[in-house]
Amino acid sequence: MRTGGKAGGPGAGGKGTGGKGAGAGPRRGGRPPAAGAPRGPAGKAKRPSHDARRSARARPEREEAEIRTEPTRNPAPHHPVPRGAGPRQPAPKPATRPAGKPVAARRAPVTEGPTRAEVKAETAQVLATGVQQLVVTADENEMRIDRFLENRFPQLSFSHIQRIVRKGELRVNGKRADSKDRLEEGQTVRIPPLKLEPQESRPRSLKADDDTLGFLRSITLYEDDDVIVLNKPAGLAVQGGSGTTRHVDQMLDVLTDKSGQKPRLVHRLDKDTAGCLVIAKSRFAAATLAKTFRSRSARKVYWALVAGVPRVRQGRISTYLAREEAYDGDQRMAVAQHGEDGAMHAVTYYAVVETAAQKLGWLSLKPVTGRTHQLRAHAAHIGHPIVGDPKYFNIKNWELPGGIQNKLHLLARRIVLPHPRGKGTIDVSAPLPPHMRQSWNLLGFEDAHYDPIVDAPDE
Repeated sequence: MRTGGKAGGPGAGGKGTGGKGAGAGPRRGGRPPAAGAPRGPAGKAKRPSHDARRSARARPEREEAEIRTEPTRNPAPHHPVPRGAGPRQPAPKPATRPAGKPVAARRAPVTEGPTRAEVKAETAQVLATGVQQLVVTADENEMRIDRFLENRFPQLSFSHIQRIVRKGELRVNGKRADSKDRLEEGQTVRIPPLKLEPQESRPRSLKADDDTLGFLRSITLYEDDDVIVLNKPAGLAVQGGSGTTRHVDQMLDVLTDKSGQKPRLVHRLDKDTAGCLVIAKSRFAAATLAKTFRSRSARKVYWALVAGVPRVRQGRISTYLAREEAYDGDQRMAVAQHGEDGAMHAVTYYAVVETAAQKLGWLSLKPVTGRTHQLRAHAAHIGHPIVGDPKYFNIKNWELPGGIQNKLHLLARRIVLPHPRGKGTIDVSAPLPPHMRQSWNLLGFEDAHYDPIVDAPDE
């Protein structure tokens, strides 16, 4: 989880305080003493101290600055007194400010710039006409590029954003960018010409908003002024994508406050993964929590049901993972070699909690890094893929035990992280989703069992 100078200057002794031959006689070529200046015993003008001279030099500048900031007063009109009209009456004295209260400088009015909604509307209109150069604002500092595009262009789907990044069409300060790169204030982002799908402006349904709000409240595990932790159901997408119309990010619109600030995602879960999902309710909390996840200060514990039982009951999985295109056009992560294009290091700790006749194993997983599909790819890599995984289950002729549903058995069980405002620690656990609860009951697993991975090292 964003001394001292040299000794011996004026006032510190030496030549700067007394001067050579001070008080030995009249100074030659010096200025005459001011009227009313204090004099010494011999009637000679007493030389003011260093601090007094410095204060006297600075006073005219302050007085001049104060005069400049005073409002201009119209001088009293001059009327000549005719002869024989009597003595001239004294002119009224202008009002003066109480002594000791300096005149405050008036600040020029602050001109407000365009709102974020106006920026989005303007850029959306010209996006399809040619290449755009967008400058990162202070509010967008340290924001991921994909989030930057989502905020600027809500018409773009998540898959569309990923596609232009993969093609190398997105550049930051002239360099090819990755979707997970972080932006800095003042950088220039080059956006290629894009074809935006027109969005229909449908009126918001109050009943639909109430239903969405009620649903979010029903799955809330923790909430305060800065953070929400949701128990995301399996099958609910976190963000929009191709053919996805209902997702958590879209639901968060109903939680927009009076100032127009919408809660933000600070990490993600796969669509079929259930469990703890952290949401930031303010821009400050989002920035702080993003740093927490990047610095690996958040402790995450997952539960999974896997095929077979690892021979080593507790261990560490360390590989490089890279994205690859499947034959059906879908994406998946594959184990790669260090130095390969797009390969990123991924580390996961695991421990066997319970077993069922060596056919099924309950694993507790602790990811150190947060790569896409990391736990699913690592479980398959050690030969024990997660039950119900449509992408990574690679055991041929393996039969699913009766009564166990063919759904991904992966739960984001626990999240532990420091509060963004230093208010202690947030520690939240999610219950088993219905399909995993059914499997646990069939296999006789007790989910209140001690979780050994909590004490595993972080690196």
